[in-house]
Amino acid sequence: MTIDLSNAHRFAVYFAPPPGSAWWEAGSRWLGRCAATNDVLTQPTIDGITPEQQRQLTADPRRYGWHATLKAPFVLSEGVGLDDLREALRAIAASFTAFDMPTLQVRRLADFLALCPEGDKHAINAVASACVTQLNDLAAPLSSDELERRRRMGTLSTQEDALLVRWGYPYVLERYRFHLSLTGNLQGVDARTVERLEQAAQAWFGELPPCPFDGLALFAEPSKAADFVLVERWWFGK
Repeated sequence: MTIDLSNAHRFAVYFAPPPGSAWWEAGSRWLGRCAATNDVLTQPTIDGITPEQQRQLTADPRRYGWHATLKAPFVLSEGVGLDDLREALRAIAASFTAFDMPTLQVRRLADFLALCPEGDKHAINAVASACVTQLNDLAAPLSSDELERRRRMGTLSTQEDALLVRWGYPYVLERYRFHLSLTGNLQGVDARTVERLEQAAQAWFGELPPCPFDGLALFAEPSKAADFVLVERWWFGK
């Protein structure tokens, strides 16, 4: 897929498995879209949930593509180009060594379902911290409108609000929690449907081999409110 990045609205740095890998295919199928090709995919069948309901429940994460956030979506700062961002990502990726993540389990985080690592997360958190701190100067500060929009998305603690102002996102560094989103907001969804989603997700992902964390992925939002697409990946240690 070829896209024009010269006027991309925002960029984001994610963990994303390599396209074609078992973890990429499983996650993209679960969400119903491949962010590498922008193709619509058939989602796995879940007993008791219609395809229409399933697409609705997974609509929010589908727009962002199969990923875990490392550096939340941002606008490039004035005077910063895509080549600057690429070089920074190459340098960060070169400083890390690939590793297998701890077992990923389906968990409910606030009001959505996600895959979360169980066990030691120090290696994961180190990568996320590097992306947040080392890319910060390339990102434009949040506008006052965007700052208030993000504050309205949820009740933030004093610490989270300070992180939002400093780094452009409240759930970073000491408040970071690595996760791959499986659904959107489940408020108002009946408990039986949530249970079916959780059981189906655990069965869908549970038989996969360990998930390698072996690189950084750059995603772009080509225009405001457009679906995010995978632009490029950088392998660790290279």
